[in-house]
Amino acid sequence: MSQQTPSRPLFVSTWPFGKPSNEAALQKFLAGGTLLDAIEAGIGVAETDPGNTSVGLAGIPNSEGVVQLDACIMDGVGHRGGGVAALEGIIHPISVARRVMDKTPHVLLVGAGARAFALKEGFATRDVPLTGQAKAPEVPKGLKGHDTIAMVALGPDGNLCGGCSTSGLGHKLPGRVGDSPILGSGLYVDNEVGAAGATGLGENVMRYCGSYQVVEFMRQGLTPEEACKETIKRIARIDPRGFDLSINFIAIDKKGRYGAAGTGSGFQFSVCHQGFSKVLQSPGMTKKDVGPVGGNVH
Repeated sequence: MSQQTPSRPLFVSTWPFGKPSNEAALQKFLAGGTLLDAIEAGIGVAETDPGNTSVGLAGIPNSEGVVQLDACIMDGVGHRGGGVAALEGIIHPISVARRVMDKTPHVLLVGAGARAFALKEGFATRDVPLTGQAKAPEVPKGLKGHDTIAMVALGPDGNLCGGCSTSGLGHKLPGRVGDSPILGSGLYVDNEVGAAGATGLGENVMRYCGSYQVVEFMRQGLTPEEACKETIKRIARIDPRGFDLSINFIAIDKKGRYGAAGTGSGFQFSVCHQGFSKVLQSPGMTKKDVGPVGGNVH
């Protein structure tokens, strides 16, 4: 069941490591920053956490031993967005994504072009030495290490924004880009309705424009949790994997309602507003929740 609060600003993010990010976002806002400033600052905390192996330069490298980062940011005001993908050696990809949004006519920059833009804009760099986990001849099946931070926020003025950042699937093929920097897949914000973010195995989100679907279900009147669940059901009905998808969603709407859902046993997500900061458990979903799955749609 979706929960609701009248307190603003409200921040919702993926995973327990989203809790300190939420708290940093709230403090940034209370210190006079904008909602976008808060999103950028909060996600920046996860990006520089040396213990986080799925976000930032501490993330698991690709199959050639190189850490490639993806991020995007979206502002409900003006329906603006920016992103970077396969970005190497830059400490804060979320900040580069915002600069793409604010200073260029583009939405997404990738690879060497994204790095050149970041360097031109004066962003800090850091070399990442190869580690024992770096080299792999191919992408192992069932590999872990794709726990993105997605954060969505509702401000006192009723405006929404969000951001997403990840180092991507561990030991991925060089140049692989998941859902995280793609608006409508890893993140989507509609200032009339709400915002949603995704985490999990990106390929299983991006084939279905997952976060966009969550927002559209909220537009139809579903609560955030219901919208997350219905999106998972819809994907599972079509995808040959059924519920073996490893996908999770968070969502927030204009009323201050928030919720989440995930495949299997669900996942933990973090919620923060003034006087409240907790890690919550989202409901899990299995085949029994929807009936026939895995392409059984006619």
